[in-house]
Amino acid sequence: MVLLQRPHILLLLIDTHQFLQCWIAFGSANEEGQQQEEFSEELLVKPLPDHKLLAHFHFQSSAPPSTSNGCHHHLFPKAISQLVQKFRVKEMELSFTQGRWNYESWGGFDPISSSNAKPPGVELWAVFDVPQHHIDASWKNLTHTLSGLFCASINFLESTATYSTPEWSFPPASGNVRYGTFPCEAVCTENLTPWLRLLPCRDKAGIALLLDRPSLYRGFYHSQRLHLTSTESSSEGIDSGIILEQTLTVVLQPNSERAIEVHASEKHVQPSWSLSSIFGKQVSGRCVLAKSSSVYLLLDWGLVAELKFPNKENGKSAANGLTSENFWSNPSFELSVNPDRIFLEESSSHSKSLSILYMFQVEKYSESEPFDIGLMWKVPVAWLCQQTPLHASRFFMGSGNERGAIAISLKSTQFTEGFMSANSKDGSCELRVDVFQVVPWYVKVYFHSLRVFVDQQPRAVSDFIEKIHVSPSKDKMSPGVMEVVLKLPCRVNTAALTIEFDKGFLRIDEYPPDANQGFDIPSAIISFPNFHASMVFLEDDSLNRSPLLSKFQEKCPVMSYTEVLLVPLTTPDFSMPYNVSTIKCTVFALYFGSLLNVLQRRVAEEERFLKAKAAKKTGRLPLLLSKLSAKLRGRRREPLHSPPSSSSFINSKLVLKVILVAGLAVGWQYFFS
Repeated sequence: MVLLQRPHILLLLIDTHQFLQCWIAFGSANEEGQQQEEFSEELLVKPLPDHKLLAHFHFQSSAPPSTSNGCHHHLFPKAISQLVQKFRVKEMELSFTQGRWNYESWGGFDPISSSNAKPPGVELWAVFDVPQHHIDASWKNLTHTLSGLFCASINFLESTATYSTPEWSFPPASGNVRYGTFPCEAVCTENLTPWLRLLPCRDKAGIALLLDRPSLYRGFYHSQRLHLTSTESSSEGIDSGIILEQTLTVVLQPNSERAIEVHASEKHVQPSWSLSSIFGKQVSGRCVLAKSSSVYLLLDWGLVAELKFPNKENGKSAANGLTSENFWSNPSFELSVNPDRIFLEESSSHSKSLSILYMFQVEKYSESEPFDIGLMWKVPVAWLCQQTPLHASRFFMGSGNERGAIAISLKSTQFTEGFMSANSKDGSCELRVDVFQVVPWYVKVYFHSLRVFVDQQPRAVSDFIEKIHVSPSKDKMSPGVMEVVLKLPCRVNTAALTIEFDKGFLRIDEYPPDANQGFDIPSAIISFPNFHASMVFLEDDSLNRSPLLSKFQEKCPVMSYTEVLLVPLTTPDFSMPYNVSTIKCTVFALYFGSLLNVLQRRVAEEERFLKAKAAKKTGRLPLLLSKLSAKLRGRRREPLHSPPSSSSFINSKLVLKVILVAGLAVGWQYFFS
């Protein structure tokens, strides 16, 4: 009995020893004052010119290095930590997007549009800290893990025919980066629920309480993004742990009935809104595990310029000297809640006006006094958001199911015109544009057919393309990749790139279930390396504690995504296999049914059945008529006989059936052989 108990005692001692080691490691980290796990939640609300509203949720979780944090996590999601340690992910970004970002109306030269405007469907890129020959295996395992974690079809990106290796045009490009996109992925609540499970309070408390599913998915644009940065496995000597950013960007349409009633005859009517009217809920306090919880209202420089001069068209001017102290009481609008702090943008090299940021702290609100900010417009106002240097669009040229061409068009914007006039000196000003495009293998692209048009005139490729890198596609092996660096003059109005292609043929088992809908070509990425989007506000201690505002101060490259193209390929008639199977099953059913009927039928029983059937058909009237006729003739009545059905007739009929079935079987076998 003592011998049986010794293994259990030994296991108990081992578990106790491991627990004490973890506890001592965590306690020593606390005593040494090292970095601890932190979580913050923030929401930024921004009015848009086309009567819509932008809501940008930002959640950030950070964990110190595993060597100093022990064996357990308190706030940081354990699944993400295991993913980083298992596959040695240095940096990763995953996005689920529904809809397309409207660069013309919603802007493209601000930190939100540059970082959170994503292509439709799923986009995934990752940088690994593993040897070069292990990257593909790590990517495959990562896609399967993320597919199960977020309940999505990310595992379709495991094949080499779906992902690519950018060289230098993609912003985080390096030798260890992999990029893949799946445009036809449908985004729904099944992807949002696992994303919310990574938050400490999920959607039960704090700002995440506003994430109402019907309100989110009826918007014009919805993008949930997960950005991961890890320095645990780097060899640079900097070991700051893991930083996980979870952002949700939504463009919604506020209820504008009240604004229409008040300003029915006015133009450029902006709808009044509140958090409760948009999301159907109010914020009843912060998440108890959050270090900071804030809500921001951002008025960009275009709107601020119009609010300073509301009657500029009539030659009238508003009150002079609007500052951060009195701007919240502007006569053009009214806030339902007084802001706790107001921040002015420090400087802006691309505009004459500055953006204004209102800060509301959620910590001082509770369930008895919930937080619900509202903005009511008093006068109509119209403005424009800041555009990208060049507006990019992509489309198909040609017709038919055999050949075609892909065209990328670049058009000058107002911002580009201002930049030209300020920086052009003797026509030596140049505008650099990086183009990154991935084309599936079944679209056979001819890279030698690349042509450049500047101001609607064909030009030599070598005059405007500084550097180019192409990777031709291989059938069922890898997609075609094109990376181009354009050097355009600053005063360019339009520019275009065209490239020809042939449509390939697929095997019948390679077609998707919705093949008649068409095949998607992922969005092309247009980036401007010489331009960086950032918003720097006046120095303040609260800015350093805000991860969202700290992110705005970082210089992120300006980039935009083109449309997803839908190319129709030659598809077979998928109803033919069904028709052939139906006819085959019908013929076999008739054959075997007739054969079994002939083999199992008994002749004597059939004769008795026919006699009984004939007797049933003989009614009383024929019987009475026969009796009456016999009496009149004075003869004896003869019994009524059933229809003649002799055994010889039945035997001949049986033989004919057997011969017919055998003939059908022989003909069927001869036809299909």
